[in-house]
Amino acid sequence: MTYATHNLTDTIVALATPSGVGAIGVIRLSGKDAIGIVNEVFHGKDLAQQPTHTLHFGTLRNGEGRILDEVVVSLFVEPKSYTGENVVEVSCHGSGYILQEAIQLFIEKGARLAQPGEFTLRAFLNGRMDLSQAEAVADLIASSSRSSHAIALQQMRGGFSDEIQKLRQELLDFASLIELELDFAEEDVEFANRDELKKLVAKIQSIIHALIQSFKLGNVIKHGVNTVIAGRPNAGKSTLLNALLNEERAIVSEIAGTTRDTIEEVLNINGVQFRIIDTAGIREAEDTIEAMGVEKTMQKVAQSALLVYVFDVIRTQPEEVHADLAKLIHENVHVLVVANKMDLNPYTKREDYFGKSEVGSRKAEEGDEEVGSWKSEGAEGTSDFQLPTSDFPWVPISAINNMNIGYLKEQLYEAVVTKQLNLESTIVANARHHEALQKAYESLERVMSGLEAGVTSDFVAMDIRGALHYLGEITGEISTEDLLGNIFGRFCIGK
Repeated sequence: MTYATHNLTDTIVALATPSGVGAIGVIRLSGKDAIGIVNEVFHGKDLAQQPTHTLHFGTLRNGEGRILDEVVVSLFVEPKSYTGENVVEVSCHGSGYILQEAIQLFIEKGARLAQPGEFTLRAFLNGRMDLSQAEAVADLIASSSRSSHAIALQQMRGGFSDEIQKLRQELLDFASLIELELDFAEEDVEFANRDELKKLVAKIQSIIHALIQSFKLGNVIKHGVNTVIAGRPNAGKSTLLNALLNEERAIVSEIAGTTRDTIEEVLNINGVQFRIIDTAGIREAEDTIEAMGVEKTMQKVAQSALLVYVFDVIRTQPEEVHADLAKLIHENVHVLVVANKMDLNPYTKREDYFGKSEVGSRKAEEGDEEVGSWKSEGAEGTSDFQLPTSDFPWVPISAINNMNIGYLKEQLYEAVVTKQLNLESTIVANARHHEALQKAYESLERVMSGLEAGVTSDFVAMDIRGALHYLGEITGEISTEDLLGNIFGRFCIGK
């Protein structure tokens, strides 16, 4: 979307609370005429004479003098407001009729309806926050777990911005010396020490690399972890889902193939959200509907970040477990092998399924990590498959008895968040920031290559400018109308 068709000096109005009936509803106005517009229809104290950050009780009345509602008006005089402009928030009773009538009243007096994100856009344009902080406002509103809230709050308070601006300033100081050299090109002088520049670029690359690496975790915390429970029919997948959620969410039956479609629920473990998906059992389907369920299972597994493979320790042989894993595991998935129904066979051990007899002799001789190997039969025929046994935890459980479910939750959490994670540290959770950081890193890589090759200052300067540009895009020091429209267009109307 674009804001070019709207005058950003207009006074804007919007409902700041969710639509629907509630105890109260808050209408927000921002702009140079905000106080005057509300003052025309507010009967109480003269708002134009009141100090900032004050509350005032009174009534709203239409042009005929009819009382629309008793309200409380919150006053924020520029520049001490969210947008940096005069802001007035009118708290009415939460009737949809009252709120609509009040908004229409303000429009008749000279305000216009706000565009999505326009309040926060004005805060950015008026220097109240930078672009990454503005984006964090939307993330904070959308946060649905302790971890996602912590990341958004840290970014909104400027932690990420401060780090980026510090890196940018250090690079800018050296860039100024390089640019100065270009002005004295004929004199063959060197103002910027090349060895010091290499050290600086290497340091900045190291920090940017760590930020880039944090995106995988940040994205997971922000959007939740796609977690698929998969296994053969009657392995206890639905029973496990119910045990994890502590409620009877899925139908449980001794009849094989009860789950025909996927069941999706959200599980919060220590502030991290897991999008748990219970799937149809993997086997040769006996009818068309079951075949569709198995196909959907494989699709969900392919999209998952975390695979909980469940098998029945009574009925499932090691070679069957191996064949299942060969079909299910893909490159970017983290696997937990869950041995279910341990109450019926408590002596089952990991070695029974991934024993030393299956360890590749070359790895064993070289002292590398153990590797289990086996043959698997699939649609494409027989193939070799190898999986480092240290790549997944082994979790023995009895889902029907809730045995070890707490430990399984710990393993799910550990699969995503290490004990070393500190949510106060800077974690990148925004795809736009991630892309800009990657491009900045690539520009610095060219700077380093150029310095190693002894290229002239103009080429070094060009690549440094590129890195500065991409870092500036994150905080909004470099921005375009299209970029701003794309970012703020995703906000709710009243923010």
